[in-house]
Amino acid sequence: MTSQFAMDQRLQERRARVSLVCPYQLGIKQGRRVAQRRAGKGAAYVDRYGWSLMFCCLAIVLLSATDAFLTIDILSGGGAELNYFMAVLLEENTDKFVHFKLLLTSLAVIILTMHHEVRIRGVFRCRHLLYMISTGYACLIGYELVLLQEIGF
Repeated sequence: MTSQFAMDQRLQERRARVSLVCPYQLGIKQGRRVAQRRAGKGAAYVDRYGWSLMFCCLAIVLLSATDAFLTIDILSGGGAELNYFMAVLLEENTDKFVHFKLLLTSLAVIILTMHHEVRIRGVFRCRHLLYMISTGYACLIGYELVLLQEIGF
């Protein structure tokens, strides 16, 4: 019985068929590149992120929501939206404007967070871009508060 079982195993093809679209050949999935991993080159994808990065991402989304509501307040006080696409959304419905703005911001934050270790130029990584975006949003909120003070809100 055991010799029959061993013989049946030898007749079977153990290697998987090569598919027409192989992710290794297309560069979508990387093989075992131990030297590259040891050298620290390339991106590192993890499931858990640092607290500073998560705080930055949360701050970006919350500042984006604050920006959306302050923009609506400025427009009700007589301001004008300079971004054509957002102006079209605002003319249709303010809820659509807020939802689309938050969706777009959240999607960008998710993609940048996933690639937080990817180098853009030299030592500049995607996480540095996230920190710059949060700083920019904080400055924008400050500017919008000054505008609201000017129009008397």
